[in-house]
Amino acid sequence: MRRGSAQRLRLLLLILCCSCAVAVKRPTYIVHMAKSRMPPGFAEHRHWYDASLRSVSDSAEVLYFYDTVAHGFSARLTPAEARALARRYGVLSVEPETRHELHTTRTPEFLGLDRGGGFVTSSDSDGDVVVGVLDTGVWPERKSFDDAGFGPVPVSWRGECEEGKDFTPAAACNRKLVGARSFYRGYEASMGPMDESKETRSPRDNDGHGTHTSTTVAGSAVPDASLLGYAAGTARGMSSRARVAVYKVCWVGGCFSSDILAGMDKAVEDGCGVLSLSLGGRVADYYRDSIAIGAFTAMEKGVFVSCSAGNAGPVPTSLSNVAPWITTVGAGTLDRDFPAYVVLGNGENYTGATLYGGDPLPSSPLELVYAGNVTNTTNGNLCMLGTLLLEKVAGKIVLCDRGINSRVQKGYVVSEAGGAGMVLANSAGNGEELVADAHLLPATGVGEKAGNAIRSYLFSDPSPTATIVFGGTKVRVRPSPVVAAFSSRGPNTITRAILKPDVIAPGVNILAGWTGAVGPTGLAVDARRTEFNIISGTSMSCPHVSGLAALLKGAHPEWSPAAIRSALMTTAYAAYPSGDSIIDAATGRAATPFDLGAGHVDPPRAMDPGLIYDLTVDDYLDFLCASNYTPFRIASLTKRSNFTCDATRTYAVSELNYPSFAVAFPATASDVVVGDATTVKHRRTLTNVGRPGTYKATVRAWAGTEAGGVKVAVEPSELSFTEVGERRGYTVRFSAAGQPSGTTGFGRLEWSDGEHVVASPLAFTWK
Repeated sequence: MRRGSAQRLRLLLLILCCSCAVAVKRPTYIVHMAKSRMPPGFAEHRHWYDASLRSVSDSAEVLYFYDTVAHGFSARLTPAEARALARRYGVLSVEPETRHELHTTRTPEFLGLDRGGGFVTSSDSDGDVVVGVLDTGVWPERKSFDDAGFGPVPVSWRGECEEGKDFTPAAACNRKLVGARSFYRGYEASMGPMDESKETRSPRDNDGHGTHTSTTVAGSAVPDASLLGYAAGTARGMSSRARVAVYKVCWVGGCFSSDILAGMDKAVEDGCGVLSLSLGGRVADYYRDSIAIGAFTAMEKGVFVSCSAGNAGPVPTSLSNVAPWITTVGAGTLDRDFPAYVVLGNGENYTGATLYGGDPLPSSPLELVYAGNVTNTTNGNLCMLGTLLLEKVAGKIVLCDRGINSRVQKGYVVSEAGGAGMVLANSAGNGEELVADAHLLPATGVGEKAGNAIRSYLFSDPSPTATIVFGGTKVRVRPSPVVAAFSSRGPNTITRAILKPDVIAPGVNILAGWTGAVGPTGLAVDARRTEFNIISGTSMSCPHVSGLAALLKGAHPEWSPAAIRSALMTTAYAAYPSGDSIIDAATGRAATPFDLGAGHVDPPRAMDPGLIYDLTVDDYLDFLCASNYTPFRIASLTKRSNFTCDATRTYAVSELNYPSFAVAFPATASDVVVGDATTVKHRRTLTNVGRPGTYKATVRAWAGTEAGGVKVAVEPSELSFTEVGERRGYTVRFSAAGQPSGTTGFGRLEWSDGEHVVASPLAFTWK
């Protein structure tokens, strides 16, 4: 063969090989179908779905069929195949797979669940409620899943306990843990075959996160619980009599939307009354958000859906899970701390937090060094792997800066370099928030101010020394709660007129059950095994609200998901008994509704809210029409392929009967307030769920903030109710002059009959 021909042949083979490589790269897509439009000739919808897929690809792999919270399927397709499928009859939308992340005792007492004279503990009625937890699975051997004293599993339960590696149904499930399933096809389609040395194709929790959230929701009471001696006492979930079903949708590589949707599909089909999802991803329009899509049908079937707000705070507009039919939960602190004191050679001492449970430091002070001075890299101050010099660290206490890698890994890095201890200083973004960790060496985390002071001493003293003194567990800490700096914030970027988050709940240093597969730090080098762990995140606050929802649902089975959310929101508190607003840990100043929504949940008051803001499916459909959703988008979200908005009606987002108010005013172009007042009108309807009475409206300023000069008029200002179920409407007019773009203001609308206070936060923005 001539040289030129051989070169051309090699080039042709290279092109063909490249083409093959591209062809096998098939991302996962979720295909939403108009189920009611199935052509005649198909016996089942799945046959039609499969035929639609085969019309564009002979080799595409179906991952899941969806029948309950969505109609359609997920499959691996090339982008060209996905575009072709989107044009087929009956296909509503073809959306690419998205990856989500996990948002990662004393709580019952702090929330008032053991308070006498009211809504205090779980009851037998809660046992009829099954909470579906979509997370990393479960470690079923934990005492928190003990079913002693439980009656038969509710007859409405249709789920199952799945057989899998290291997971035997007869041993794993009982009358408490009534179901367990796993979903990993989307994960493996995106990430490749699972490494079964690190995780298992079963509901078994190899991570710990899922066991922690599920026991927070509904763990049975376990006496003498603690983590390494910290937070000792009886650990129990928010609704300790509720049942639990786990749906493992999160893996080492993340939580993928096709798996999440499959888990939600089964959870609703199985008979769960509450869904708890401590995970989230990028914010997308509701019709493109798998969690929002699944939650809509769940809501329609009477299922309460609680989701974590995210851990991207204190950055504004960092929220996820913002659909109005989802209850979005931010995080606050408890009145419990785990102090450890940094005592410097100059006599000054600073309070930090830790869960270190090993041997203490020597009684005499040790040399203190700054990580940035004992490294040969530019970011050595962060104590990342391989950055510290052993000859400059051995036997010393190292001051590390927070950021990039995990807090516990920084301690491991110091330990590997021979360090005796670590002080971890917050950055400006973390402020004065103290999150405790089960460090592998004597260590404590301090706030930004303390970190700056320690750093200043270290740089100014020729022979700086320090030691760390461990203070154990302290309770009745004030002020509490405080909004966690990491808790994601509003405004809501999808619908500005819907205020999110809805509420905050305990999410900092929460004690709950843990896996037997890894230690409390989650690091591979951590050989310790504990039955309980203390971790932080909106992942922890979400299951608190899920459990409270199960309590409310058990006590009020006739209440809709919107009614339950309303009870939690309108009875939440946003100020301390002194009248001062709840503090934001990130700033040290008053938190606003963009940080904590309606406020911190107050379960005893939520049992008897007096009045509620209820919502039906039709109300949400009107909301979608007001949001200018096309029939196709509404069908993708709601599965109503024949629904169209009424062209003769005027729809308004401001008329959605939500328990909070987010009002947008036009901004001025300059920094000077000019222009005539703009009036924005919102309508609401209250339903009586208590005794007869007359409620009077009061508008208050949000403690510690400015209202932006907004005038608020409530018409009528009194509402009288004579019987349960009676509904009364009112209108609120908000009037304000123009302000510079980005200006915000806040207030609070309260309806009271002298016994109940039905409160709603008011948030004003100028854009």
